[in-house]
Amino acid sequence: MGIVFDGISKVFPDGTAALHGLDLAFDTGEFIVLLGPSGSGKTTACRVLAGLEHPTGGRILVDGKDVTDLPPRFRGMGMVFQNYALYSHKSVYENIAYPLRVRKMAGTEIDRSVRNMADLLQIGRYLARKPSQLSGGQAQRVAVARALVWQPDICLMDEPLSNLDALLRLHMRTELKRLHRELKKTFVFVTHDQEEAMTLATRVAVLRDGRLVQFDEPKTVYRRPASRFVAEFMGRPAMNTFEGMLYAGMFRAGDIACAAPGIPDGPVVLGIRPEQVEIVDSSAADAVRFEVDVMELVEPDVLVFVRSGTSSMIVRTPNDDRTFAHGEPLFLRFPPAALHAFDAVTGARLT
Repeated sequence: MGIVFDGISKVFPDGTAALHGLDLAFDTGEFIVLLGPSGSGKTTACRVLAGLEHPTGGRILVDGKDVTDLPPRFRGMGMVFQNYALYSHKSVYENIAYPLRVRKMAGTEIDRSVRNMADLLQIGRYLARKPSQLSGGQAQRVAVARALVWQPDICLMDEPLSNLDALLRLHMRTELKRLHRELKKTFVFVTHDQEEAMTLATRVAVLRDGRLVQFDEPKTVYRRPASRFVAEFMGRPAMNTFEGMLYAGMFRAGDIACAAPGIPDGPVVLGIRPEQVEIVDSSAADAVRFEVDVMELVEPDVLVFVRSGTSSMIVRTPNDDRTFAHGEPLFLRFPPAALHAFDAVTGARLT
């Protein structure tokens, strides 16, 4: 493995424990996304890898070499911060050139490297401007250019898109994906946005309370979440979950009853993605009756919020021109193959 977090823990002076024995290993050349809610430890993990924070315990290995005590400047890593951290008094050219000047490269080599990187990121025409004259997307590209111009082995990015509007974030995700493909470098990207994780990552590391809860390809994290937390964190809307009892292949939670074969008897949390719930006719043998609460049009999909007693859920239907009125009965089917089962106490995946 190229990069290894070997039992990394981090406790800050005020007693806050940010990481608890983090074990994570991935290959060079991957686009790894550290994903989790606020306080999950993802930024701390990134800063420990960069050398900006020293771990309380454990080791960081890069290509088999222990770099735990190595200063940041000797780790061969570039970093893009959330606020970009550009030098306001320097031009775009000088911001990009700064890492090369620190390394005392020749002037002609600096100029060639700066202009090549600026062309790659499509900011060549802004080289004479100051950061205050740039848009958010332009400033973000300058920060990426400065981090990559000296050809580091690893590029670390701490929520670099969070200050951009939705359309620009979408565009920059595409640019970063292209950049990773062309440079063939290792990217480690920190975010709380699961859409960024799903679209950018070769693999996603989901963190919660300073612990790794799942590490896999994006589609696996989405389709086979390792725990109830991951199931409810990944997806917009989140997975529907119901706490109930399962006996002899039948699940019951209040007024809800459905077949759930292959799951052990006892208390269980059953889950199903909104887009996998089927709207059926009332005569269907396995239909479950709900009532419509709210309908939201999110073109090209329709989100239908429904209730049954104390239980509620969301149904997502694509390209649906039907109108669902408040209080209208709606009969739903939960295909057994689409169901996910989680332990009622630990939240761990059962099937």
